[in-house]
Amino acid sequence: MRRLRGDRVRDYTIEEKESFMREALKEAEIALAHEEIPIGCVIVKDGEIIGRGHNAREELQRAIMHAEVMAIEEANQQEESWRLLDTTLFVTIEPCVMCSGAIGLARIPQVIYGATNQKFGGAGSLYDILTDERLNHRVEVETGILETECAAIMQTFFRQGRERKKQAKLAAKTETQE
Repeated sequence: MRRLRGDRVRDYTIEEKESFMREALKEAEIALAHEEIPIGCVIVKDGEIIGRGHNAREELQRAIMHAEVMAIEEANQQEESWRLLDTTLFVTIEPCVMCSGAIGLARIPQVIYGATNQKFGGAGSLYDILTDERLNHRVEVETGILETECAAIMQTFFRQGRERKKQAKLAAKTETQE
């Protein structure tokens, strides 16, 4: 891991990282309960959570209501500033391109995420927006914290979705036969 802005990046113990990621997983559980893609996020400053978020696109019918955007909004209000310097964003799944852009614009210096996002990842998988040297703000990125748990909740969501579709097809077929 390369230090980009060492004075603004906090060194967390593995226990602290796992504790904050568990808080992000709690947010993902809220999304899952609303049949949203279960991604959760917390933003931490000075060891305290100042922003929380979970995916809420379906619930709010707003395309940009991703976990990171929600957490950034709450942290901005808490800090009374658009700049979230000296913070760390913990998120269960690698930020997408939109969220990576928002993280950079909020000047968050450190992102720690659980599992990669092979289809939409903007922080290392498909794109590497957070560390792109062409941009004026770069972010230190760490991956793999509680990776198994973070990936498992996503797998559960998609497995349940496939099962719901299968049940709907069976119900429609039964209804047609009656």
